[in-house]
Parts: sequence; structure tokens; C-alpha cells
Amino acid sequence: MSLELEKLSLEEVLDNELTESSSDFVNRLIYGRKLERLDVPKLDESKCEVAGWKLGGSRPEQLRPPRIVRVGLIQNSIVLPTDAPVSEQRTAIHNKIVGYIEHAAKCGVNIVCMQEAWTMPFAFCTREKYPWCEFAEDALTGPTTELLSTIARKHNMVIISPILERDEVNGEVIWNTAVVIGTDGRILGKHRKNHIPRVGDFNESTYYMEGNTGHPVFDTPYGKIAVNICYGRHHPLNWLMFGVNGAEIVFNPSATVGKLSEPLWPIEARNAAIANSYYTCAINRVGIEKFPNEFTSGDGQPAHKEFGQFYGSSYIAAPDGARTRGLNRHMDGLLVAELDLNLCRQAKDLWGFRMTQRLDMYAKKLTDASQADFEPQIVKK
Repeated sequence: MSLELEKLSLEEVLDNELTESSSDFVNRLIYGRKLERLDVPKLDESKCEVAGWKLGGSRPEQLRPPRIVRVGLIQNSIVLPTDAPVSEQRTAIHNKIVGYIEHAAKCGVNIVCMQEAWTMPFAFCTREKYPWCEFAEDALTGPTTELLSTIARKHNMVIISPILERDEVNGEVIWNTAVVIGTDGRILGKHRKNHIPRVGDFNESTYYMEGNTGHPVFDTPYGKIAVNICYGRHHPLNWLMFGVNGAEIVFNPSATVGKLSEPLWPIEARNAAIANSYYTCAINRVGIEKFPNEFTSGDGQPAHKEFGQFYGSSYIAAPDGARTRGLNRHMDGLLVAELDLNLCRQAKDLWGFRMTQRLDMYAKKLTDASQADFEPQIVKK
């Protein structure tokens, strides 16, 4: 029974266990309010879940029309075994995801975002440099960006493409980067992952450095967007700075496994949406990826060739605290949500966080705390 439950999402368990009379009450407590389903076309339901939600929550205004935008999140497994040739692995993933983006266009999606390092297996657990470094490519002229630029232009769509970047201009340094492609197919810019984990099998500092792009917000025809890559979601100040810079939607492309982070997953992006009065979009990959050679975690456990199940469960949260149901834990998925960006200002007006957060006070103490001789402010008897 437990193995069967492991294949289910929380939503599927609730659907199976709740009665008709208790369903609305429980779902309101978990998700904030009852959401309306979007009528979106389906794909092969045995291979890719497609779910659509109208996140709603905004009130009609007299001076501003609604600012409606549809976003799409794609979670997926890799296609070929990790010992297949690099070019074949990448091409197979390209082909699958292009199909999902084309379907997102049929669903009316304006902005689509893939998971972290979507063009490759998440090989950073192995600490091996090759062949994994061969997946790195130029953010502006690499094959992935060239492919997606054509699709963005074709569908008048903004595409966020998190890749392993090889900075060919500056010494071939490798970064974990999200490339933001505009509706005309041109590159709006990129964001490099600010926070690099050193937890368990996440040996990412072996491959790339902490990012040097700060907290950019990209002004698109569909709103002001930003990208907080994976581990950055554990850092509240990282979320804060995107809000300070004016973001209305922050995407969180991730790759994380069950035993490490699943209890945190439904909380962090949702908390960030509430605290910063913007929408958050949390994307996680799915599946178990097995590698040719064993590696160890430094925890005394036996060496292994995999480091757990990527549990999907991608979702979107609104600035008033409501959130969509998550995608499943075990299969590819496309989550489509219709947002009204007017809700960002309305949440700010209601809660007043920006007016009451005392940035001046925190800025001074953070400046002090960044110094090597910092002494905490502890009052003693």
C-alpha cells in the first residue's frame, strides 16, 4: 500500500479519501479558496498530465482593466539513459519538451518555464566532470536558445529556459543559468543561480559558481517576471530582492528529491508569494535518474547510482496566499494557470507589507552582519 501511495500526489489521495461534504472545506483550508478549472486541451494522460486553473482572487477596479496572463510550467523526466551519447540525450529531451511547449501554446499560455537544467540529467550528484560538462552551452548562441527563440517568435510567447551555461566570452566559466527569451525571439537577459547547495548529493559547487547577475526583473508584454533558481527558494532575502526590484511573477525552476525537501516544497514558494505580494511558480522535475558509476554522499551510507525520486508536484501560488493544486509526483506534466496581475497591487494595499517592512533598519544590520567582526545584538542581564 505504501508503494502505491508513493506514486500519488497529495491531491490524488485527498480525492480518494474525502467525502463530498468535506471536500470543499478541506480544500479551502489547504489551498486558500476554491479555484475554477480552466478548460484546456489534454495530451496522452498516461504520459503527461495537463491541468489548468483560474487562480482568480482579484477584485474589479474602476480605473484599471484586469491584467490577465496565462503561465505554463513544465515538469518532466529525462528520455534516454544517462550513458547514451550526450547529443542524443539532449536531442531527445528537446524533442519532447518542444511538443509540450507547442501544447502550451494551444492552451493560450503567454509565459512558459521549464525545470532547472532541463536539457540534461541532474548529474551534479556524481562529482564527475565528464561527460556532464559537455551539456553546458552558450546562453545566447547555444542550440537550446536558438531552438526556443524560433518557438517564442512563432507563438508570441515568453520562454524561460534554465540551462547549464558555458560562458565562452569569459574563460568558459560554467553557470547555472535561466535564459529569458522574449516574444520576438530575442534574448531579454539571463539570471544566474545565486545560492549553490552543499547538501547531501547536491555537489553543485563542483560545477559552477554562485551567480553574478543579482536579482534582475524582466519587463515583458505579460508583466514583470523574475527567476529564482532552485536552492534560492530556501533564502527569504533572495525572494525579497526580486520583489524590491518590482517582480509580479517569480518562477522557481528546481530539481529536488523527496527525502530531502518534500515537506518544505508546498510551503516556501507559497510563503514567498504572501510575503512579497507577487505570484510564485514552483517547478520540479520527476523520475529517478541512474548514473553509470557509483557515488557516495559522505554520510556513511553505501555508494549508490541514484539519489532519489524527483517528486514533481509543481504549483503556482498567488499573493493572497491561494495556490493551485500540484501536478503529480511521478509523471510529466504541464500546469496552466490564468492570473490577474492586478492582485499584486491589491495585496500590497491590503497588507501594506512594503510600507511596514522597515528596509532601512534591516539594511543597516545586514551591512553590519556582512562584516567579519560582526557581533550579534544580544542583551544580557
